[in-house]
Amino acid sequence: MATFKTPPDRFSRLPSALARQARSARLGTSGIPALVAHPDWETKSPAVIWMHGRTVSKEIDPGRYLRWIRAGIAAVAIDLPGHGERLDRAMHSPERTLEVVRQGVREVDEVVRELTEGELAEVVDAERLAIGGMSAGGMGTLRRLGEPHPFVCAAVESTAGDFGLMPAYEGRYERSLLDELNPIARASAWRPIPLLALHSEKDEWVPVEAIRSLFGALRERYEAEGSRAELTLRTWPETGAPYEHAGFGRAAAEAKDLQVEFLKRWLL
Repeated sequence: MATFKTPPDRFSRLPSALARQARSARLGTSGIPALVAHPDWETKSPAVIWMHGRTVSKEIDPGRYLRWIRAGIAAVAIDLPGHGERLDRAMHSPERTLEVVRQGVREVDEVVRELTEGELAEVVDAERLAIGGMSAGGMGTLRRLGEPHPFVCAAVESTAGDFGLMPAYEGRYERSLLDELNPIARASAWRPIPLLALHSEKDEWVPVEAIRSLFGALRERYEAEGSRAELTLRTWPETGAPYEHAGFGRAAAEAKDLQVEFLKRWLL
């Protein structure tokens, strides 16, 4: 059952319009720290489970959540293992990224149970759930979609769907872990749903080919199923963001607008 807490000091840095609608929660038996923002806390709204990238926390990029709640969509932003309110600096190391992803994937179902069976079910529409994430959070999203799930649509940013096209992973992780978590390895099992991916063509940490390859496999899967579900990969030649990975620099507002319009299209 969700445990609601007094908002931590870190919530004081949120825009006031978001802070008024945000609650701090611990979700599931694991006590997963979450920022839950709801349009009104009275009516049932669609919701998005969002997972951030490595080394940051759920409070990053609050403009994203503010756009969502203004559109009528609740945000359920969770801290990845070892991040945010459950800080463990060792988990921020690049050598631990896939360990974080694996635990994050396992925790998704705990969050879903809170939204569909727990206290939050009173204000969340279980038939209109989405999932998404950035970088490591995006990897967790794509891996979770390779198994049966309740999600209507999904959105990811600056993330990898084909670990075979991640040169830095070769030799860094055991082959068994790569095989277990590689999203493209389960593309043939995907249930076709609308998917949006945003990426910089010059991303220095996650080559754009590592998401483009997955989209190619998914198009084949969707066509084989006779599905016309939306598959949109939007890229920018260059954004000016750090390492062309952390956010979208001068394209940030456009990226957020593209995402909220996608979510509105499939959740509202």
